[in-house]
Amino acid sequence: MNIRDFEYLVALAQHQHFRKAAEACFVSQPTLSGQIRKLEDELGTSLLERSSRRVLFTDSGLQLVAQAQRILDEVKTFRDMASLQGKEMSGPLHIGFIPTVGPYLLPKIILPLKQAFPDLELFLHEAQTNQLVRQLEEGRLDCLILASVAETAPFIELDLLEEPLSLAVPEAHEWAQLPQIDLQQLNGRTVLSLGEGHCLRDQALGFCFAAGARDDERFKATSLETLRNMVAAGGGITLLPQLALPAEKIKDGVCYLPAINPTPSRKLVLAYRPGSPLKQRFQQLARFIAQTVK
Repeated sequence: MNIRDFEYLVALAQHQHFRKAAEACFVSQPTLSGQIRKLEDELGTSLLERSSRRVLFTDSGLQLVAQAQRILDEVKTFRDMASLQGKEMSGPLHIGFIPTVGPYLLPKIILPLKQAFPDLELFLHEAQTNQLVRQLEEGRLDCLILASVAETAPFIELDLLEEPLSLAVPEAHEWAQLPQIDLQQLNGRTVLSLGEGHCLRDQALGFCFAAGARDDERFKATSLETLRNMVAAGGGITLLPQLALPAEKIKDGVCYLPAINPTPSRKLVLAYRPGSPLKQRFQQLARFIAQTVK
């Protein structure tokens, strides 16, 4: 057996599907299936219930999957430690971003990062918070850049930016001529929001609910751009984060108003596992990002 066999086994447990597991490991399905069966022969035990149409692990299989994951975690730690024998900011780095941060932060930092750290090989992954947290726990990602939420509490968090949220209203809205908006004016109003799974949904609605606003149950957006387009079409009002705003107060049919009393915001952080040997790398990366976007 070898490390690759453990990767196949863990991938199959994660995806619960031979084809998807094979794609995740960049091999053909017959290759993955054959290696799993070869591993069973070598171990002298059945890992899967062959009579089922679904991927069902035996009790022994589940125990070995857990052990294989621990082995892979140790191998990754070993490789991370080895990478630190060279320059601090060199080698591969897998970073996860949430959809309400990645499209707006990445254009601001990627080129400066490449110029400052040409030996750093970045692999960028976008997913919702719960997916990213699981991938970080499993060692598939090195760190995350996202809004600080309860799910990130087990990790070390390095502050990047306290990002205010502004109210987006249609260009012809009665509030469009105001220099700013008192959040309490949302009392009794209905606001547009993202769908379930986006941490920004809960953060933005928390401020709106506190002001007496209601969530528009007729529509749930999958992205900030969908929200923006709905506002431009006169479909409602919403809160958008600063990184997603244009330089102009009014653009493409949308007016952006700074909000006060209170000023709604979210804290963007770089999160990583407490035991990671890449601590110094993360600290330097966080400082650079914070200075670049301030």
